[in-house]
Amino acid sequence: MQYAPTVIQMRTATIKRQTKETNITLMLNLDGSGACEIGTGVGFLDHMLTALAVHGLFDLTVQAAGDLHIDAHHTIEDVGIVLGQALGQAIGDKRGIFRMGHAYVPMDEALGFVAVDFSGRPYCVFNASWSTPAIGQYPTDLVQHFFESVAVHAGLTLHAKVEGRNDHHKAEALFKALGRALRTAVSLDPRREGVPSTKGTL
Repeated sequence: MQYAPTVIQMRTATIKRQTKETNITLMLNLDGSGACEIGTGVGFLDHMLTALAVHGLFDLTVQAAGDLHIDAHHTIEDVGIVLGQALGQAIGDKRGIFRMGHAYVPMDEALGFVAVDFSGRPYCVFNASWSTPAIGQYPTDLVQHFFESVAVHAGLTLHAKVEGRNDHHKAEALFKALGRALRTAVSLDPRREGVPSTKGTL
């Protein structure tokens, strides 16, 4: 038996956020090819967002200007907020999607795992320990905060954990795993006609 794929409109979002601390424009296409143009002023954040887009097959453009003369906190946090908002907007009514996804990603000695569910019930469980206070300009404690910001503003249940020795490898494994888990969750299930929930709504 063959199933016809669910027909939907372009799943894209453009989000702008301007505060006294940051000015961010983000464009997201869930059905892209991994093309990205990232400029946040925080080099390691650019690297991680690129990894997320490439492994999620999302087209992603992010231009952010933040108060980096203070520190990177506001920029990293607000980019996470805007990315979460874009995911929530682009996913639409969630008809026909797989809804859930997970991925293990090895990065040399590190192994990252992320599971997501577009449940509409924001929750983040994050298990990681860090050996250094920062990776470049990116404070390691803000890896968790970024994931939390994405989860809350996308309406995601998100679980993440990583093991390893090198903080760069551990963070990168997590961002790649997030991209791959999201890719599965937002993909269209050719057997699904409606919303993937016993409630009939999400």
